[in-house]
Amino acid sequence: MPRPRAIGAFIAAWLSLSAPLVRADWRLNLPAPKSEMAARIYDIHTLILLVCLAIFVVVFGAMFYALFRHRKSAGHAARHFHENTSVEVIWTVIPFLILIGMAWPATKAVLDQKDTANPDLTVKVTGYQWKWEYDYLQDGVKFMSVLATPREQIENKAAKGKNYLLEVDEPLVVPVGKKVRILLTSNDVIHAWWVQELGVKQDAIPGFIRDTWFRADEIGTYRGQCAELCGKDHGFMPIVVEVKSEADYQAWLAGRKARLALAAADADKVFGVDELKARGEKIYAANCAACHQADGKGLPGVFPGLAGSRVATGPAAAHIDLVLRGKDGTAMAAYKDQLNDADLAAVLTYERTAWGNAADAVQPAHVKARRD
Repeated sequence: MPRPRAIGAFIAAWLSLSAPLVRADWRLNLPAPKSEMAARIYDIHTLILLVCLAIFVVVFGAMFYALFRHRKSAGHAARHFHENTSVEVIWTVIPFLILIGMAWPATKAVLDQKDTANPDLTVKVTGYQWKWEYDYLQDGVKFMSVLATPREQIENKAAKGKNYLLEVDEPLVVPVGKKVRILLTSNDVIHAWWVQELGVKQDAIPGFIRDTWFRADEIGTYRGQCAELCGKDHGFMPIVVEVKSEADYQAWLAGRKARLALAAADADKVFGVDELKARGEKIYAANCAACHQADGKGLPGVFPGLAGSRVATGPAAAHIDLVLRGKDGTAMAAYKDQLNDADLAAVLTYERTAWGNAADAVQPAHVKARRD
């Protein structure tokens, strides 16, 4: 009589193999597709899995039958034979037909994935260590998308949230049912923009523009990640796509344009030091803390500290130039295109006044002057 453990193992194996047929919980399978292309990828995956299962059953079934039926203890003796032309033709033709049967739908799907013609919306996506920049080319809207998981959760000082390491401050927002073309590039190393539920994945390569597309069928929030090993914080580079109705998307777009107009007005404003520090602390946490650390001490030998450093306590012009233009040969990226003048002034002021630093504050006008 079969042992309970063997029965349990058989049931678990059967569930894992039959899950594709019913699109079971993603923990036993791929996530449920939310776009036509994702559904095609899902179905091809299921088809190939079932073909592999059939081959496994036929090959191992025949092998175990032969071992059992023609065993020596049953009185059979080994026979010596070779060069059976019929068998060789059969085991050549059948695998060829199987491969053609799998390659046809897979090739067609790959070609359709490359067809980015006639999009309803085009977004340029640029990968940075370790965040994404989204530029809506038709609407003049551009912003950075950064990991929003609190540092306390990452450092195990607080309980992990539901979407731990899969949440951002600014998601990519698109309308439902519209073809969205993604133009991909990178500012530093190779990244990859991957959202599995939407059936989209493409590498972002420095110096090249590559494109892909997706069309979401359902309103909702879909999460992905960078799928290339792009540095020490590779795991902290999530992607969030919010799919909205056309009306909600237009409302969001109007709100983003209003925020851009407000940011432009901030460039001519004179802020109080406390206001700059409060704003700068949030910007620092989102953009700088990964390398320079939340306490400003950096990682010795890897990333320099800012607490008491010559940069953060020295002349403001040199500090502004470094943050605006970055530093060649290091991980220090240029922020002139990532943050506006007011945000740069805020984070610079925070760095110059936090952790015991007592340098002068920076106003947006100072940043604008150095930028120009």
